[in-house]
Amino acid sequence: MSSLPRVNLDEPRYDQSTYLNRAKHFLIVTNPLNVFATEEQLDRAARIVKDYRAGKPVKDVTSVDELWAAKYLYDSAFHPDTGEKMLLIGRMSAQVPMNMTITGCMMTFYKSTPAVIFWQWINQSFNALVNYTNRSGKSPISQEQLLTSYCMATGGALVTALSLNRLVRNAAPLVGRLVPLAAVAAANCINIPLMRMQELQNGVTLIDEDGKELGQSMRAAKEGIAAVTFSRILMAMPGMVFTPVLMNTLEKRGFLKRLPWANAPIQTLFCGFCLTFATPLCCALFSQKASIKVDSLEGDVREKIRKERPELQVVYYNKGL
Repeated sequence: MSSLPRVNLDEPRYDQSTYLNRAKHFLIVTNPLNVFATEEQLDRAARIVKDYRAGKPVKDVTSVDELWAAKYLYDSAFHPDTGEKMLLIGRMSAQVPMNMTITGCMMTFYKSTPAVIFWQWINQSFNALVNYTNRSGKSPISQEQLLTSYCMATGGALVTALSLNRLVRNAAPLVGRLVPLAAVAAANCINIPLMRMQELQNGVTLIDEDGKELGQSMRAAKEGIAAVTFSRILMAMPGMVFTPVLMNTLEKRGFLKRLPWANAPIQTLFCGFCLTFATPLCCALFSQKASIKVDSLEGDVREKIRKERPELQVVYYNKGL
């Protein structure tokens, strides 16, 4: 322990002021290989992090790189507020394998009404589970809020998918293949604001550079939620746009007629390839510790900060993911 320098494990390893460093951070956080970590490896990572934070001797760790590797593995499986081990399929490391499977099936079975209903339901059930698993320990999502968001997002996705399927019935095949993307976008526009309704009603906590709380802002909450919704939709686009283009090309060349069984595997694997990079790169579009000008805040909050801290021009808040 004495040979290890003190580092702040409560902040990301890489400076989050640049896009490249944010992308590097999220590439590690969303690493799908962490899904295969054993219970023993996860418990070891938790012990290392807890012992280091408590100033105790840390066994089997000889470098800062090993310490950060343990920290990122710990973050991939344990809730940041409660410290509890999260459900496997709700962890950030499971996002790529789970989403590639669900998205691949949504795009493979997009013509049949029962299949559309089933896979949109599966997708929103997965989203609800992820939201529940990653709920805030300080402001937990109520069961009523979770159920409302789940029902409305599922309903919005189904209405969008079924309506568009009917409208594009006689359109080119590629147009029909893009319908699942529209359904996912509609569901995100419903689901994310509903899941964070408390922030829209009560505001998010504003802080200064040192983390001191300055008040609550609903305007900052709106900006943060809009940024998250935009990045989530953008995250889905590469897999749900390039995959239909690829499959349409293979269909025109007769490949799928010769090997019809390859339809679902190709779409699923190609979606996985896209999501492996799209997930961290889109998470990195906006800094999680977002900033907002004091002049842009609502009147009462702006005046309060100007009175107490007249030197501040910019304040910060947690945008979320």
